[in-house]
Amino acid sequence: MPRWFIWTLLALLFWGVWALLAKVIGDALTPAQNQVLSTIGMVPVIVGVAFSRNLGASGGQLRGSILAFAAGLLGCVGNIFYYRLLNSGAKAATVIPFTAIYPLITVLLAVLFLKEKLNRIQLFGVALSFVAIYLFNVVQEQRVVSTWLMLALIPISLWGVAGLLQKISTNSISGELSTLWFLLAFVPVALCLLAMRELPHRIEAKTWLFVILLGLTLALGNLAILLAFANQGKASIIVPLSGLYPIVSIPIAVIILREHIGLREFFGIVVALAAVAAISVESKASAPAPVAARVDARPTTLAEARPTTHTEA
Repeated sequence: MPRWFIWTLLALLFWGVWALLAKVIGDALTPAQNQVLSTIGMVPVIVGVAFSRNLGASGGQLRGSILAFAAGLLGCVGNIFYYRLLNSGAKAATVIPFTAIYPLITVLLAVLFLKEKLNRIQLFGVALSFVAIYLFNVVQEQRVVSTWLMLALIPISLWGVAGLLQKISTNSISGELSTLWFLLAFVPVALCLLAMRELPHRIEAKTWLFVILLGLTLALGNLAILLAFANQGKASIIVPLSGLYPIVSIPIAVIILREHIGLREFFGIVVALAAVAAISVESKASAPAPVAARVDARPTTLAEARPTTHTEA
């Protein structure tokens, strides 16, 4: 089994667990507190990437670093809204696959601002995204758009814009450096939130464990993607594979959290996953050399490295 495939599966696993942890934490912490404390779990990965041998960049290092840092800020804010969505009572089994279609925003923005063209598979993915939006819309609320879906559009939009900024940043800097600045952006956000809000006087040990894992799994997913590219993995394969992290989250939500999925929701999940895979497929002729991947918004948004890059974290 090739190493890039193993690293891609690990990224899928890490992000699948990350996507569910805020639901597991529940009301023990607020979304802002989740964001603050989860940053602790990111520190080991930040340090590891900082000591990578492949942080070199071209003359556009400042521009690329600023864009990657801005992407991290947007992804961080998107995460807060995502955690709020999970704490609002919405089912994780439906929220996770729906928010995973955020690459739709990145792709559409790339078409608009970078003049990129969509291939037939991506156009099909865009169509599937709208079908998924319809299927996830809760008609029982008797509204044109359900409340939870409106809230879900916020992290989707923020992660989508972050994905575009990080994609542009890798035209000037390496994937490792882009990832480093992306993750470093979480630190000032955590400090600002900490200054504005007090932490609970008492936090249970299991809550500490889950919230640190929240940050660690998000950061490890980014690192695993870098290592997948460093081991000659193809972007056209790695990106859609890693974007299917809901296939890890959904079984856990159903089995451990005992969430019930109706027939409409089931079809929405399937359509959303298919949309993620289709949107991520780039034409060989039009794919740029430095490809950027989604952290977290989702998840977040993720930085992609060049397939020929070798890294040691």
